[in-house]
Amino acid sequence: MTRLNDLALSAYGRPLADLSNQQACSMLQDLVKERSAALAPTAGKRRLYYISAEFLLGKLLTNNLINLGLYEDVKAQLEDAGLSLSEVEECEVEPSLGNGGLGRLAACFLDSIATLGLPGDGIGLNYHFGLFRQKFVQNQQLALPDAWLGEEDVLVGGREAFQVPFADFTVTSKLYTIDVLGYGRKTKNRLRLFDLVGVDDTLVPHDSIEFDKREVRRNLTLFLYPDDSDEDGRLLRVYQQYFMVSNAAQLILAEAVERGSNLHDLADYAVVQINDTHPTMVIPELIRLLEEEHDMAFDEAVNIVSRMVAYTNHTILAEALEKWPLAFIERVSPQIAAIIRKLDARIAKNYDDPAVQIIQDGVVHMAHLAIHYGISVNGVAALHTKILEESELSSFYRIYPEKFNNKTNGITFRRWVMGCNPPLAHLLDTTLGSEWRTTGDLTGLLDHADDQDVLSALADVKADAKGRMRAFMLENQGAHIPEDAIIDVQVKRIHEYKRQQMLALYIIWKYLDIKNGNVPPRPITIVFGGKAAPAYTIAQDIIHLILTLSTWIANDPDVAPHLQVFMVENYNVTAAEHLIPAADISEQISLASKEASGTSNMKFMLNGAVTLCTLDGANVEIADLVGEGNIYTFGASSEEVERLYAEGSYDARSYYRRPGIKLLVDFMTNPHFMAMGSAERLRRLHDDVAGKDWFMALLDLEEYIQVKEAVYRDFEDRGAWARKELVNIAHAGTFSSDRTIAQYNGDIWHLG
Repeated sequence: MTRLNDLALSAYGRPLADLSNQQACSMLQDLVKERSAALAPTAGKRRLYYISAEFLLGKLLTNNLINLGLYEDVKAQLEDAGLSLSEVEECEVEPSLGNGGLGRLAACFLDSIATLGLPGDGIGLNYHFGLFRQKFVQNQQLALPDAWLGEEDVLVGGREAFQVPFADFTVTSKLYTIDVLGYGRKTKNRLRLFDLVGVDDTLVPHDSIEFDKREVRRNLTLFLYPDDSDEDGRLLRVYQQYFMVSNAAQLILAEAVERGSNLHDLADYAVVQINDTHPTMVIPELIRLLEEEHDMAFDEAVNIVSRMVAYTNHTILAEALEKWPLAFIERVSPQIAAIIRKLDARIAKNYDDPAVQIIQDGVVHMAHLAIHYGISVNGVAALHTKILEESELSSFYRIYPEKFNNKTNGITFRRWVMGCNPPLAHLLDTTLGSEWRTTGDLTGLLDHADDQDVLSALADVKADAKGRMRAFMLENQGAHIPEDAIIDVQVKRIHEYKRQQMLALYIIWKYLDIKNGNVPPRPITIVFGGKAAPAYTIAQDIIHLILTLSTWIANDPDVAPHLQVFMVENYNVTAAEHLIPAADISEQISLASKEASGTSNMKFMLNGAVTLCTLDGANVEIADLVGEGNIYTFGASSEEVERLYAEGSYDARSYYRRPGIKLLVDFMTNPHFMAMGSAERLRRLHDDVAGKDWFMALLDLEEYIQVKEAVYRDFEDRGAWARKELVNIAHAGTFSSDRTIAQYNGDIWHLG
């Protein structure tokens, strides 16, 4: 190990102890780059290309130090010099290349692919301003550009790469790379990010995410998921997706040729995993390139591509299965539109069922294209896959039962224990040995379920995590959280189906209960985190309700000592790394049948939080693993929910009229409460919940309140609760992304 003091003297002419945190951070990033540059890419005849619209990487310094085997030594040297690695890492800029679970899953998967020594790279776009930076003003979300690119770039390269031909013009791409290091590996993989030559950051003002969406030649890589509430935005999405897949396809072909492919055997050299439907146009683009640039017959090109592209479905929501007007694709790339027509004609010739056609009423169904012309369709939790097969994609399942499979999502332990919760990693090492770091097997903890020394040590780990979280919340939010508070957390994208509005209604119930004199035995701190899409009005209304409740409760001296509500501004991976280890309760309360999997549930479980949930997504598998008594479930079943939708028989107003529910919903429109917030937003949300409630928060609300109160009561038996924490951690190894990736490789990729 290089002595950091020598590096400091060389870089800055000063000893390590005299460096600022920023200088130490830059020095360590340079050390990582140097070590990483010396590693050769993982070799293999067949290479995986994991294409995703987003990669939510988080800060990379600690993770890279862990994977390089430098973490403990660096941490110790810094401490000897009076520096803290966690404070040094705070100076690192977090790449703004993703938003939610989809992007974070992609990042975990890249880590595991590298750790397992598989040849596989990620492919995406280099967004200059990410999704947006969230700021709260007057208890409402304000979306600002997240200008993360700067002097401390993690990006390497920037060479011109490919020409991308659109209908009316051609653009040039620029290729950047972020090295992806595997744990203990002597090779590396890469995240390949394409940018636009000529992209113009000045199109975006500093105080808004509004920009001219028609200036495609200058705006293609400015934002992740540009606002698609108008035609210009939707068309820009299609341009952006084609730019991504054209670059990906050209890269795949070029590298296959470099490795010895004659392209007729391309499927032996490359396999493509598309992460949701955003990259689906890679299928017709590969066909186009094989035809136009490599003189291959159409039928052969189709046959080759159909043997090398696999599709991961991440949603059951019909509106989230991308559909683009064929006219849009015509405007972006007539060649691609023509190929899609030909591909659709082949399907129409063989299948009469209109439900399986690619083009329906002039609209291209991207999921249909991916299913017909791919080797695999996987769901991301057992329940999700079952619903796809039996309901949402049943017409396709009848045709291609062999293509459908489940790959329950996973998380990397490098990030979600070793990086964000070192005291827990140390406890696991001392209790189980270090093998769990590579095997993911934590079941040995069950032998210590009644070991008071281990349970006491686990309590100390949680107390330490809560201390770090309190410091983070104080510094970033000005929030003072009591040491003995229950930490109850719901962090995820703000969407009605995830039902943040139901937790908000519980908060109203709890507020009124405390006002009535029912003081809880200890303070309760409820923390939200997540962003709402700028065009998603109701989701922004939910944020406003939460923030207004936070202010209302904080201003009530009768309640404030006993109940706190916070929403983390600009929730990101860094915030997650502080909140998740500290959480006592993990809120996973989506409407059953609507959450494909979830991964926050796994991260919380791994760090000892107890799950409060509906039986949705991967919650079903968590419940099966930990057993009754170590998880709290409530709510209508997925079967019941599907029946209510099919029959159209859910009547929100009948639930609203129940006195106990009406009291809570009407609190939103209490004149005094509305005076503290936006009457327009609160009235609109009230009317939506009371009259529509599309994701049935009121259906489950009463049972949710009952079960939630039981959770808080059970928390007071500290010994029994510690045992629940241990059991959850012990079973979390099932959700290691190393396991998930091993299954992808064994069943789909076959990388050798």
